[in-house]
Amino acid sequence: MSTPSGSESTNLLSEGASSVPSSASEVPFQNMVGEGKAWGLCTAIDLQDCQPELIRDASYIKRYVVELCDLIGMKRYGDCQVVDFGEGRVAGYSMVQLISTSLISGHFANDTNSAYLDIFSCKGYDPTLVESFSKRFFGARRSTATITLRY
Repeated sequence: MSTPSGSESTNLLSEGASSVPSSASEVPFQNMVGEGKAWGLCTAIDLQDCQPELIRDASYIKRYVVELCDLIGMKRYGDCQVVDFGEGRVAGYSMVQLISTSLISGHFANDTNSAYLDIFSCKGYDPTLVESFSKRFFGARRSTATITLRY
C-alpha cells in the first residue's frame, strides 16, 4: 500500500496498543492536529467477532455515538442516522453522525459480526482510547486501527 506524500499513517493492533508514546520525543496523535499542524486525524477501526445482538440494534448503535462523542469531547451536529440495508455479505446497519469538526461513520456487517468505524476530526482525540472503547462497547474479540494524519 502506498502512502500519499504529506500523510502519515500508523497501524495499531489492539493487543498492546497504548496512548502513551514509546519515547519521550514522540508526540501523541491528538497533539498533532491544529493550527500549523495536521488538518485532521482519521482513525479507521475494524472490529471482529462482535456480539451479534449489539451490532443489530439501532438504538444501541446510536447510544455508542453519544457515549463516544462525550468520551472524546466532540459536539454532535444533528441526529445520528442509522439505517439497516444491503443484502448478503454487506447486509447490516450503516451509521453516520456529523460532528462540529467533521464526522463519525460505521458499517455493521451481519454476515461476519464485524464493525467498520471511521472517526475523522480536525480536533485532536486519542485514537487508542476510541479503539478500546469501541471494542468493549460492541463486545469485539479483536480489533485493529489505522490512524492517518490528514494534511
